[in-house]
Amino acid sequence: MPFITQLRLSPGDRRHLLLAASIVLVGMFAFIQVYSVQSILPEIRTDLHATVVEVGQAVGITILAIALTAPFAGIVSDALGRKWLIVGSVLFLAIPTGLLMLVQDVRGLLWLRFLQGLAVPGVSVVITAYIGEEFRGARMVRIMTLYVSGCIMGGFLGRFMLGHLTEYMSWRQAFGVMAFLNILGGLVIWRGLPASRHFKANPNIQASLRTLSRLLHNRDLRVASLIGATLLFCQIALFTYINLHLAGAPYFYSPGNLANLFTVYLLGMMVMPIMGYIIPRIGIRNAILLSVGLSMAGVALTMAPPAALIILALALAACGTFIAQSSVMSFVAQRMTEGRSLANGLYYTIYYCGGFLGAWICGLAYDWHAWPATVATLLLVQLAGWLVAWRYIQGPPRA
Repeated sequence: MPFITQLRLSPGDRRHLLLAASIVLVGMFAFIQVYSVQSILPEIRTDLHATVVEVGQAVGITILAIALTAPFAGIVSDALGRKWLIVGSVLFLAIPTGLLMLVQDVRGLLWLRFLQGLAVPGVSVVITAYIGEEFRGARMVRIMTLYVSGCIMGGFLGRFMLGHLTEYMSWRQAFGVMAFLNILGGLVIWRGLPASRHFKANPNIQASLRTLSRLLHNRDLRVASLIGATLLFCQIALFTYINLHLAGAPYFYSPGNLANLFTVYLLGMMVMPIMGYIIPRIGIRNAILLSVGLSMAGVALTMAPPAALIILALALAACGTFIAQSSVMSFVAQRMTEGRSLANGLYYTIYYCGGFLGAWICGLAYDWHAWPATVATLLLVQLAGWLVAWRYIQGPPRA
């Protein structure tokens, strides 16, 4: 009994745990569908008789939809609030996911994947503004790393579950299961996410447009958006076309084997809470430079023939990207003091445009000269992002 008594949490501790769990769940259910198709791309390519570029756009078209709607999600959220838009977007995501059970051709697949992407900014843009409003300083960075951890978990679970479900049922039926999970996730977030305490509505559209004009001229936001675009360019392309690389000779990975590749995302889940304490100490600039360098080393190592080294390389690349992404998002949250949702919407527009370009350009590279051309393209883009951070982020921002 004394031991059990010691395990009891105070009301304050319970509130902190509930907040942390809710933030992680928001990230998880926002992204559980976005990248899920990556583990079954070879299956879809065969079933729908798709080309390499077409099957790559099954990922890229979702990213494009996110990019196009991100600023509008920011404007709506700044005017009407945070929590209702987050919950509604997670629930809406279940609709096109369920309709994927009826897909018969590539065109139908791409349209529904586009609709999936329309729902995501209502979560990703708004929750970042929510965190920036409700928390300050080092605590804000730690909360942001929890959200990124949830995004990592969602990205992993979507790919992992869909790949393994496809071992036991058709990929269409597997999407029905995924749709049910999004409904469940929306209900859990509705119950668990605390209401905003510091939100101030800004329903004036003209004021939003003036804020938009000022944000477009904000150098910090432009720099962060450009770095973010290079990060997602490489993350999307790497974890899309590595599936085609490993599904072919001499590896011949099945959908389940490809799904298992994404367990490297779990390393990010372990690393990110630790980085929430390290990033404020070493500074955002140093964190970006070191993490992008780590990711570049991982991308280069994927050229090694042994499958074990490729998996290690993916782990290094993923961890480097996750740390850099959390650092850049913290930079935006700290530097933007007005129109936070709109600022986040602009950031995500450029960020996800980078992801769309990664899926498209690296699809052309893979079609031209397979994996070596893809790796060369990734390294060039990563180097560009590293140089932007080195030149234009002049040290850690003040907390």
